[in-house]
Amino acid sequence: MGGRAGSWRSLSDSEGEETTSDPQPPLLDHQGAHWKNAVGFWLLGLCNNFSYVVMLSAAHDILSHERVPGNQSHVDPGPTPIPLNSSSRFDCNSVSTAAVLLADILPTFGIKLLAPLGLHLLPYSPRVLVSGLCAAGSFILVAFSHSVGTSLCGVVLASISSGLGEVTFLSLTAFYPRAVISWWSSGTGGAGLLGALSYLGLTQAGLSPQHTLLSMLGIPVLLLASYFLLLTSPEPQDPGGEEEAETAARQPLIGTEAPASKPGSSSGLSLQERWTVFKSLLQYIVPLVLVYFAEYFINQGLFELLFFRNTSLSHAQQYRWYQMLYQAGVFASRSSLHCCRIRYTWALAVLQCLNLAILLADMWFSFLPSIYLVFLIILYEGLLGGAAYVNTFHNIALETSNEHREFAMAAACISDTLGISLSGLLALPLHDFLCRLS
Repeated sequence: MGGRAGSWRSLSDSEGEETTSDPQPPLLDHQGAHWKNAVGFWLLGLCNNFSYVVMLSAAHDILSHERVPGNQSHVDPGPTPIPLNSSSRFDCNSVSTAAVLLADILPTFGIKLLAPLGLHLLPYSPRVLVSGLCAAGSFILVAFSHSVGTSLCGVVLASISSGLGEVTFLSLTAFYPRAVISWWSSGTGGAGLLGALSYLGLTQAGLSPQHTLLSMLGIPVLLLASYFLLLTSPEPQDPGGEEEAETAARQPLIGTEAPASKPGSSSGLSLQERWTVFKSLLQYIVPLVLVYFAEYFINQGLFELLFFRNTSLSHAQQYRWYQMLYQAGVFASRSSLHCCRIRYTWALAVLQCLNLAILLADMWFSFLPSIYLVFLIILYEGLLGGAAYVNTFHNIALETSNEHREFAMAAACISDTLGISLSGLLALPLHDFLCRLS
């Protein structure tokens, strides 16, 4: 039901304060409310994933630690990092970029693992505030860092921001029309493309990584503005009465105790009910885990080793182009739900694992003759990953009941994070093994 966004979010900290005496806000035009929510969720998806993507795009720079005091104007002023084995055909950092991936994903994994058990007890507004503050802190900490360890702490803050934001906003979609899921997914894809492209473009233009990161501090501000100022209050889902339905829809955002039957909320589910719902989600969770395992094994395990010497691009530039092309594919497919829907997401998992097998084989046999062929494979990899994400959550939204949907969306969030975490853990020893090959 329409109304100024601030009017219902300000109630989230009221600790069950009585609201029945307040006059009903005027109704917004339905079409106007639809577009405000659509744009709002798109921007939330964009801003929520932006810091996460930028940290992965900056992974090579973070580990190479290319900045030196007194020279902030160029991307590569420092010495070339010493490879583990100078006779290796791979131009390796001493630590795999999978280390950045793990710092960028393990806190998210912990948040998503615990979220279905009790995060719903915390109102949405404080969660969003924490998410925005962590995103801003990550840019500042990495920008002013003078050591890899401090930079990784900044990456951890980006992970907390992204993980808390994703589970919060996906849960919030349970109180809006299902169409907002496609807008959220498109926004997260846009974060990938714009995040990787902005980091690539600004550093290619001669801006230092430090100044590039500081220029992105407006993104957390946009996140908070989109949530508090743009979104309208949830539409009623209870046909029994408009006023009653609006009150019920607000309750999970207010954070008060409410009956188990309130529409869209899962706070009243027993542990047995949650386990039953979770088991029914495995048909979607398992394929998404496999898709993300394969693609992030490629991204953070193989990207930095797919180094072509017969090109004008430096190693760092090649890595940034890989990240940008991957994110372009993700954005295109996450925005495709209105024209292409996939019911059997396991097929995407098979195709993504095939991509991994091809690029892993190239590590040993070097049969791919050109970096441009690798560019195409990486773009295709991104298309598969984005399609798996948006179709998984769309299918879950369609096939779960109103009372289970909030929990189902929060529980399914763990899929991509679990796959990414496993890929990072395996990519670290693979990196060391390949870099020691002559």
